Parts: sequence; C-alpha cells; structure tokens
Amino acid sequence: MASTSGKLQPIIIKRVKKGGHGGHHGGAWKIAYADFVTAMMAFFLLMWLLGSTAQGDLQGIAAYFQSPLKVALTGGSGSGDSSSIIKGGGQVLTRTNGNMRRGEVEAQKSTFNLQALRSEVEAADAAQMRKVQRQLEQAIEANPKLAALSKQLRMDATPDGLRIQIVDDQGRPMFDAGSAHVKEYMRELLRSIGQLVNDADGRVVLSGHTDASAYSGGERGYSNWELSADRANASRRELLAGGLGEDRVVRVLGLGSSVPLDAADPLSPLNRRISILVLGQLGRERWQSGTEIPVSEAQALERLLARREGAAPSSAPADPVAAPSPSTSSSPTSTQ
Repeated sequence: MASTSGKLQPIIIKRVKKGGHGGHHGGAWKIAYADFVTAMMAFFLLMWLLGSTAQGDLQGIAAYFQSPLKVALTGGSGSGDSSSIIKGGGQVLTRTNGNMRRGEVEAQKSTFNLQALRSEVEAADAAQMRKVQRQLEQAIEANPKLAALSKQLRMDATPDGLRIQIVDDQGRPMFDAGSAHVKEYMRELLRSIGQLVNDADGRVVLSGHTDASAYSGGERGYSNWELSADRANASRRELLAGGLGEDRVVRVLGLGSSVPLDAADPLSPLNRRISILVLGQLGRERWQSGTEIPVSEAQALERLLARREGAAPSSAPADPVAAPSPSTSSSPTSTQ
C-alpha cells in the first residue's frame, strides 16, 4: 500500500499455529461417562430390589400398573397376594402365591393358633349347646304342663351360645299385667331351665323385654325400663330356685322396648319376653371380661389363647350387674 509520502509499507500477516494435541483436553466425554455410571448404578440397584422382593409382591406391583383402579378399590397388595385367609405361606421367593417376608413368621404363627383355637371352640360350643337344647326339649315333652308352653319357647344358636327366649302369648302371659309377678306355670319352666343350665356348667346373661305400650306417667316415672329389669330379676330368682348357682349369672339386663322381636308391630306380645343366653366358651370370655360391655370376639380369642399357653388372664370375671329394684313412687297402669 502506498503512503502519502510515496513509499510502500510492508503488509504483515500473522498466522496462529494450532497445537496438535489440544482437542484431547475437552470436558464433554466426562459428562457422558458420568451419565453411563449413574445409569449402571440405577440398573444394579433395580436388579437388587427385584431379587430381594417376593414373587407375590412383584405380581402385585405388576397388577397395579395394569389396572391401578381395581387394586385401589379392592385393597391389598394386588393379585400376587396370598389367596388363603392367612397371608404368607413360605420363604421361597420363586413361589407364585403364599410367600411372606421373614419378619412375618411370628405374626403368621399367632394367626394360625387363633384360627385353630376358633375352630376348636366353635365345635365344642356347638356340641354343648345342642346337648342343652336337646335336654330342655326332652324335659318339656316329658312334662304335660311344660309341653303346653312349647309354643312360647324359642331357641336359636348365636356366636355367644344358646339363646332361649320365652315370649308372651295372648291367652298365656308370663307375668301379671304391668307387674313382675311370675305366673305359676312359668315358674316351673324357669326352674327347669335353671336346673339344666346348672348341670351343664353354663353361665347365663338374662335380659327382660317389653312391648312399646307406654305408662300413663311417661318415661319419667315407673316405665318399661324398670318393668323389664324387674321381670328379668324375677326370672333370675326363679332360675336360682331351680338350682342354678348364684355365680352362674353374669348379667341381668332390663332393655325395655329397645330390642323388639317383632319390629313391624311394636305392640306385639312377642316383644314381651325373657331372654336367657347360655354362654359357650367364647361367649363366656366375651361377657366375663371385667369390662362394662362385652369385648370383641378377637379379644376373647386372644384371652383364651393366652390362657391355653399358660399366661395369666388379663382380667378377672366381672361381678353380675344387678338390675334396679321395683319403684313404688307411682302406680303402673300399663297392660303389658
């Protein structure tokens, strides 16, 4: 290029020489390698989890992802759960059903014991209650006076034992109207029941019931509550007179008209009745639990199992609950 003075200036071109090994110092490969190691760690962690999970649980997880709504509605761990009553059934992970974790062994053993005890107790109670019912039926058939009351006697099996209900009849009531005075023919029946229950080493829960007929004074005076309790207590005395031991009475309840036998007709004579519940082993454990109300069936089984295994019972039998004595503050006018 020519300058203003007429002299030429040299043109200098600078070239940057690239290093032959500079490309090896980049960091992109490190990120890719870290991602690969992370993926491998996650893969081996997944393999370890799959190897330590029972086959049943794996099928349950698969069932959840196949139909999550069904599993959410039905509960449980899915289709891979045990099909038996008791969860588990083995420690072999390759089994399809009935697998369990090692920590569940003791729980399964306890459940097995409770199930076996339940079956044993139910069978023994059923045999004992059938025997009591058969003996009572034979005693009624052998006595013409009692045979006339057979239509008023109802017996049925309950989980707690044999329930014997004596209901009123239009022409043959158990008690005087509005009174706890026991009719003479009813005394003989109650005393026969007392003797049979005592011979069978039974315990009883006694409850009195009335219909819905109200007293003129309403519920604030002498009412169906007092009348039902008085009639239950009068029946208790007749059972004792027949030979039932005093310690065999577990509860005496007056339930008024709160538990009708014929709910469609609150004034039906069927609702005026005396209920005698002869307790089996399970029922005795439920009612003689030292609590105000019966314990659950599961708690009763646990108490029985503890007693079978030699452990001390959790509580002593409760004392019988005495029903209130008749009130003399007002005159009853009910026709029950």
